[in-house]
Order: sequence, then C-alpha cells, then structure tokens
Amino acid sequence: MNSKKYKKVAVGGTFDKFHDGHKKLLSTAFEIGDHIEIGVTSNEFGGLKGDIDSCKERMQNLKSFFSDKSNFHVVSLDDPYGTTIYDEDIEAIVVSEETEPTAVKINEIRVSKGMKPLDIVVVSFVLAYDGTPISSTRIRRGEINQNGIFLK
Repeated sequence: MNSKKYKKVAVGGTFDKFHDGHKKLLSTAFEIGDHIEIGVTSNEFGGLKGDIDSCKERMQNLKSFFSDKSNFHVVSLDDPYGTTIYDEDIEAIVVSEETEPTAVKINEIRVSKGMKPLDIVVVSFVLAYDGTPISSTRIRRGEINQNGIFLK
C-alpha cells in the first residue's frame, strides 16, 4: 500500500546557500509525494536576486542532500512556473509562505488552460535564533549560517 498522498509533487526555488529552510521545504515534498520535480532557478533567472552560486552548484547541493533517494528529478527554471503550467501529472506544489502567491498564479494559469489546479502545501519559515526567518540573503550578508546561528 502506498502511504504517499500524491504521485507527483513540484517544488522550486533558487536554493542558494542551501539552508535549513530549504531542507524543510524539500523534506515536506518527499513526505507527501512519490515523485518530486525540483525546479532550480537558472543562472539567468536566479541571477536577478544578486550574487548567487551557479545553477550547477545549487543543483549539485540538492542531489548531494538527497543522495539516498532516487524518486526526484532536478530541472532548471527559466521562469517562476516551470513545468507546473503544462505537466498535468503534477498534483501538488510545496511552497514557502513567501512563494505562496506564485503557486496561486500557477493555479490561475492551469485553470485557464483547462487543467486541474494543484493542491498548495505551504511550509512555514524556519527561524534563526533571533526569531526571524533563515534566508539565503542573510547568509550571503554573513549575519547567520545555514542553520540560523549568528555569525556577527
């Protein structure tokens, strides 16, 4: 008997400075889905956020974190929607509180194309020791490490 709620789940992001918030987001996807489609922003699209690690390096970090799993596929994202707006096999999307509006827009696009909307699973932020969310931006600034521990 299969205990997973969904056959195919999407999750996406920049995944720069791979941190505990990313781990929670991705782990949630694996908990609820048989197969996980992980979208990683391309150098061009992700680069809009500033100085980030290369797409290749960010994809490798994900593959290393899930080296014990084989039920996922990592793809490059050149826009906020990726495969979610045309892959009818995707049943759910896992997002952070910050990216929930993108999932709502994805569902609007899917419905306009006659596709079934995705179930949206929102994962709360992982907080640093100061009670504010762990973020790649804060890590890049040298405020905290990937586990939310203060560096300054």
